[in-house]
Amino acid sequence: MELRELYGETVKELSSRCENAQNAQFEARQILERAGISQMELICEPQREVSEQTVFAVREMTKKRVSGYPLQYIVGEWDFFGCEFSVGEGVLIPRQDTEVLAQLAADFLNSRESHERRVLDLCAGSGCIGISLAKKCKADVICVEKSERAFSYLEHNIKKNSAETAVKALFGDIFTLDVNSLGSFDAVLSNPPYLTAKDMEELQREVTFEPSEALAGGEDGLDFYRLIISVYPKILKTGGLIAVEIGADLCEEVCAIFRENGITPHTLRDYSGHFRVVYGFK
Repeated sequence: MELRELYGETVKELSSRCENAQNAQFEARQILERAGISQMELICEPQREVSEQTVFAVREMTKKRVSGYPLQYIVGEWDFFGCEFSVGEGVLIPRQDTEVLAQLAADFLNSRESHERRVLDLCAGSGCIGISLAKKCKADVICVEKSERAFSYLEHNIKKNSAETAVKALFGDIFTLDVNSLGSFDAVLSNPPYLTAKDMEELQREVTFEPSEALAGGEDGLDFYRLIISVYPKILKTGGLIAVEIGADLCEEVCAIFRENGITPHTLRDYSGHFRVVYGFK
């Protein structure tokens, strides 16, 4: 089979059978690249014969994707805020919408002196928020994660991004953590689990492959916000930033929790126009 035929077959399969494929051509290129075929080869050598092993590998990955399995898990890594992160089963997939939170934090940190850039990333998962800020803002970061599987990705991604001197991975549950032992911070950030019990019953098939503990935020989706916003601002420096990602339907409730804890809430929308971040200052 020629390379162009394999690519065409993959695009057709994804576009006709994969409900979650946003861009079949992009996803086909990602799958081929995972099988060892670069985009440059695809452009310059479309008539090159492809080995049976490669054809088999591409077809198996395509079959997985058509079943609803996330492309990010198939590829094994994903870009977030200009950095690359390894991902797989057991860790939440970095999403572009979360870059709104990262950009807010980056702008805030870059406005402060370089010695005043200490960040606490709660429910860190892959580490995409904390690690990218350590790289882009020269911040010292503590990433807290309680899932053993996600924690292994966190540790791997710290090394992958050569951030060992700036980022500390802390294995622990933010509900039982000795907060006072952490010191003080310029920014406390989190993309916590925030799906309601009803949301968890109605997940898109693709999302069901992601770890439920990184998604479920309790009956009303607010369990983590109640804790984070009531407990963690006390270790913020004066003028420090606290910012959380939210589900689009939780904006009013999360803003109310901010107010109940004496913090004036501000909001940011994501690239689709949905409320995505609530933040405030101490």
